[in-house]
Amino acid sequence: MKIIIIDDHPLVKKGVEMVINLEDDIELAGFASNSREALALIANTDPDIALVDLRLPEEHGLDIIKKAREINSNCKYIILTSYANREEIIQAMALKVEGYILKEALPEELLAAIRLVSKGRKYFDPAVIQHAMSYEKDVQENNVSKLTPRELEVLSALAQGMNNKTIAEALFISEHTVKKHIGQILDKLDLQDRTQAALYAVSRGLSRHEK
Repeated sequence: MKIIIIDDHPLVKKGVEMVINLEDDIELAGFASNSREALALIANTDPDIALVDLRLPEEHGLDIIKKAREINSNCKYIILTSYANREEIIQAMALKVEGYILKEALPEELLAAIRLVSKGRKYFDPAVIQHAMSYEKDVQENNVSKLTPRELEVLSALAQGMNNKTIAEALFISEHTVKKHIGQILDKLDLQDRTQAALYAVSRGLSRHEK
């Protein structure tokens, strides 16, 4: 696999280079210290993974990733930084980076992260997992606000284990309309099926109780 490093700290670059050069299955294809160099390097080397620092002289690391994805959609990105700032973690999650690891990590942790990401998985440093979980919860809570009153009724009915026919009878609507509402609920909450929707509703106390 081919790796590049986008970082302006000489000691960091040297340290990562030493770690990677000991591995037979990883090739270090080059370094970049700023946005211009980074975009040119990605275009010229077609790397599998880019290790990206967040604080760079000309541009923020996440902004570079946004531009780089327009050049190479196959490259995966791992944030390698000294910071675990909540705002930047949230931005990285929203950008769907493949990894986020702190520079204080041990060499074997960095190599494990690189190999996991190369296999299509994601790696987040334990220090940022809590922020990541919080972000996912915030996203879902915000998505609930997108549901209409009727969709909330259908969702709460799902939480009670009601089938489409029973929901239709309880809400005085057709089964076709129930199916349509369920589809909209899954889409808005980014869920896969009605079982996930029911579990989601129960976990958030959205179950509807009849008087």
